[in-house]
Amino acid sequence: MRIEKFTLQLLIITVLLWSPLVAAVPEHVEMDTVKLENPITVKYLKRNLKKSGPKLALSPALLRNLKKKIKNDPLVENYFLALKADADRVINQPVLTRNVIGRRLLGTSRDLLHRVNVLGIAYLIEQDSKYLDKLNEEIIAVSNFSDWNPSHFLDVAEMATGVALAIDWVGDDLPDATVKLAKDALIEKGIAPSWNGGKGRMYGTNNWNQVCNAGMIAAAIVIADQDIELAAKTIHRSLDGIPNGLMQYGPDGAYPEGSTYWGYGTAFTVLTSAMLKTSFGTDFGIGDYPAFKESADFRKLTIAPSGNYYNYADCGDRHSDSGDIILAWFATQSGNSLYIEDDKFSQPVADFGKLHRIAGAGLVWLAQFEKTTEAALPLVYKGDGKNPIVIMRDGKGYYFGGKGGKSTVSHGNMDAGSFIWELNGVRWSIDPGNQGYNALEQTGFDLWNSCQDCERWTLLTKNNYGHSTLTVNGELHVNDGFAEMLEVKKGDQPEASFDLTPVFGNKLRKATRKFIKPDNQSLIIEDQIETNVHTKMITWQMMTQADVSIVDGGAVLTQDGKKIMLENLSHPDIMVSVISLDPAPLELDRQIEGLKRLEIGIPAYLIEDNTDVIKVRLKAL
Repeated sequence: MRIEKFTLQLLIITVLLWSPLVAAVPEHVEMDTVKLENPITVKYLKRNLKKSGPKLALSPALLRNLKKKIKNDPLVENYFLALKADADRVINQPVLTRNVIGRRLLGTSRDLLHRVNVLGIAYLIEQDSKYLDKLNEEIIAVSNFSDWNPSHFLDVAEMATGVALAIDWVGDDLPDATVKLAKDALIEKGIAPSWNGGKGRMYGTNNWNQVCNAGMIAAAIVIADQDIELAAKTIHRSLDGIPNGLMQYGPDGAYPEGSTYWGYGTAFTVLTSAMLKTSFGTDFGIGDYPAFKESADFRKLTIAPSGNYYNYADCGDRHSDSGDIILAWFATQSGNSLYIEDDKFSQPVADFGKLHRIAGAGLVWLAQFEKTTEAALPLVYKGDGKNPIVIMRDGKGYYFGGKGGKSTVSHGNMDAGSFIWELNGVRWSIDPGNQGYNALEQTGFDLWNSCQDCERWTLLTKNNYGHSTLTVNGELHVNDGFAEMLEVKKGDQPEASFDLTPVFGNKLRKATRKFIKPDNQSLIIEDQIETNVHTKMITWQMMTQADVSIVDGGAVLTQDGKKIMLENLSHPDIMVSVISLDPAPLELDRQIEGLKRLEIGIPAYLIEDNTDVIKVRLKAL
């Protein structure tokens, strides 16, 4: 069987290399998990774990390099000044308390990690005791918490990461009592509860895997001198479980949970890689995991020219203005300056605002960067996998994103077939994005279950009624129906197509959606439909915030002083309908100013011979 599976994979790779199409790997093709090297035992730790610190994403040599770069590299100097400004603000803030909001201590854990990163590096560079004293105060406070909220283990993981970094980076200068208290807390409140509650946290297939394993590895390395057996089995477990999370980047680097969660999960994976390398001299294959480094392109490409994300899958709306310090790790690994956001890193210090919570480690990566190349991003991007996407752009003001996938992926929505379209800074077709979790949870809303009839799908941000896609018979998409990417054609007039048939269950015989970029001013959406006895109504949808005027054969959209035309090429006699969604249908829905859904409704009785083509063009006026 293994030989047959390898032969099938080799055939697929051959087709990819020689075909003029960029074909998708079908979902049913099983790919083997690539395991990491995992030699971790007590004996291995005794022989290979560095004895002195700092050794978590930092070393004496890296610290010397950082100090040198702060003096002679303006970009590194500027980011350090922003970090120090953050540290100075933290000095004046009250000490952290165990503040549980809803079911999460996560805000406090993240604050601690941020404070450690800025205070720790500021102290190491400036040697000013005010930073060390504040760190000492914070570490004593969180180490004395009754627990780190193990029922929501992300809270434990981020807290453990922060405490471990503090002890590793400045532990030699902290009181012995603080170090002992912190190490005991890492064991009792960090590592110990990780061995309760099953394997889901450490062996899962979403961002929890990445964050939880990072926290446990950091904690284990720091307490190894106190309990080496616990450290060894904890690190060994993580290296065994991490591939389940890293596999999600395959085959092209597109992260199925979207760009925001790429930022979250990837931040902790690159931190893990860095911590292992500085502790053992190797990251055991994490950084070179298949498709992982390619995901930097995915991150860059999901940022539209406007600065807004292609915000599918519970993603935030806008990319940070303070610089993507996670991408700096990829820049250091590749030498590619494309991943260094020079304009943001060189902005006035007062404009940065609060930095990323691993900004200290990120500054070390920024200081390591040496440019060797500046590779361009593709104008047509195919990201296959569990939640396949395509992006088409012109490198200027044209930006399109479309997707397939299914709603039951982590942080998934009923958005198969949906698309966004941005032209010259105006987003004409939008994704409603994400909304705050805690406010929903506090009402008792069941946000996280994803069965067909689950409450999640009543929200406009989660169901197909809030996305630019097709709806059949006015019903929800099938929750576990997978819309496969069929092909992507590059060239002067690129195309991408998806098979939407599974998301409609028995309501259609077949549905395929093709996106075409005929030029740099227009977009064509073409749907091939085959109906059956269950088909009653097919509704073409587009979500927009633009003002809409209905005209013969379509509609004129106006926004920010610009206009586009929506042309109903296939059914010009069917009038476009405008459904106002401001206010949104439910009180719990995200309220979006000016939101509306444009609809073209095609009754099944108008369709001859059970086949039809719905063709719509959007073009600049």
